[in-house]
Amino acid sequence: MHAPLLLLILLAALPALAQERAEMRLTLVLFAGGAWPESEAVAAAREAAAILDQCGVAAAPMKLLRADEGPAFRMYQTPRSRLLARKLRPHRPAIFFVDGTLQRPAYDAEAIGRGNSRTRPELADTVWIVRDARDPGVALAHELAHVLMDSGEHSDEPGNLMRDETAPQDTRLSEAQCARLRATGLANGLLH
Repeated sequence: MHAPLLLLILLAALPALAQERAEMRLTLVLFAGGAWPESEAVAAAREAAAILDQCGVAAAPMKLLRADEGPAFRMYQTPRSRLLARKLRPHRPAIFFVDGTLQRPAYDAEAIGRGNSRTRPELADTVWIVRDARDPGVALAHELAHVLMDSGEHSDEPGNLMRDETAPQDTRLSEAQCARLRATGLANGLLH
């Protein structure tokens, strides 16, 4: 086959390849005696997955991992959370449904991608969300997008999921954001 013809065939196939769905296999970490009811954690993760579906990312069945560690581990704090992640070794991306945070500044949820985990590699590709987070499904989608894109960037675009503050009406991602999310997520083995 001639090179120009092969190139034309490959170029014609690109839109189909771009539309091929990627699969996200989330691990949900819940704590025995923790503040998160399983039903609410699963519902928040499903809502987050439905939001990311706009980028051609389908949620595989989620794996539930129960942590039996003491109450101190139910609070997000880097030193303790590193120990917990090292011990549990959950499949990534992993979402830890914690009671609260001892981090300062305190956030409702925190994403640790590869770019911001150099000093805490055990936490790479994880999201930590506190029980009283506002709009937990949207917050999880926002933080998962940070992890999948391996980026801490925010957007000023109205309605965009990656705005600085999450809100129920801000759920859209741009084509460029979706492309980065898929490409980086696939390259890092977080999407399949």
